[in-house]
Amino acid sequence: MSIATTSWDHIRSFLAVLEEGSLSRAARSLSLTQPTLSRHIDLLEASLGGPLFTRSPRGLLPTDKARMIEPYARTIAASAAAMIRAASGPLSEMTGAVRISASEVVGIELLPGMLAPLREAHPGLSFEIVPTNQSSDLLRRDADIAIRMVRPQQGALLARKVGNVELGLFAHRDYLARHGTPKRLSDMAGHALIGFDHETVSVQALRAMGLTMDRADFAWRSDSDLAQLRLVLAGAGIGVCQVGLARRAGSMVRLLPEEFSFGLETWITMHEELKGVARMKATFDHLAEAMSAYILDQESPA
Repeated sequence: MSIATTSWDHIRSFLAVLEEGSLSRAARSLSLTQPTLSRHIDLLEASLGGPLFTRSPRGLLPTDKARMIEPYARTIAASAAAMIRAASGPLSEMTGAVRISASEVVGIELLPGMLAPLREAHPGLSFEIVPTNQSSDLLRRDADIAIRMVRPQQGALLARKVGNVELGLFAHRDYLARHGTPKRLSDMAGHALIGFDHETVSVQALRAMGLTMDRADFAWRSDSDLAQLRLVLAGAGIGVCQVGLARRAGSMVRLLPEEFSFGLETWITMHEELKGVARMKATFDHLAEAMSAYILDQESPA
């Protein structure tokens, strides 16, 4: 059997087993029978000339061959999803699907409120929100539009800088009532600090701008920005938060703004080939305007 006989169904089944770690769970995720999915894997292995998974007490583990083909399979999957979105509505009409990638915090805390008015005005639109701190590959069509906190490096992208999202140190007023308010950075040693577990891309960007906190300093550790935000809101300690989000919460107190303030460049990006698609261009412009307003609001006096 040659690779030319490999179908999309085989690749989709391969990715499901890769993500689920077992044939039964992968079959359920695709609404297939286990024998059907197993046959897909057998046919793909025959096409590629070797095993893709080995059995272990932890389930099915990918072989080196599986890891080698994984990025190509994901590119095919992203292209297939993009093809379906492209066909979901006419180019010149405000109908069809738009897939938007953003950081956890922006995707969950900001995008729903920003997109709801656009969806209300154009009920033929549907939105797929991908909250992730990993940069989606727009050239591979992982998403149609991305909100990024770093300057885009890829070519062939339409990119618009909407400003700098400001980060500051915050604590819930109840926490400060119990533990006191630090007057200088040196006072922070006696407080419950909220921070990262491993150095993420966001942490590395902050380090480049002068962040000096280390993992050992934190009483609470999570690589989820959303979890860190919720910990601050729960009064668990002091953590880093977007100034705009803290202002909306109403119960947050900013600490040491003169000593701790970082601005993250914020860009709205889209593959330039999509600018001729009405729903994509309208969503791009709408998000650029909404994010600009959010950033402007954080700069105004509280």
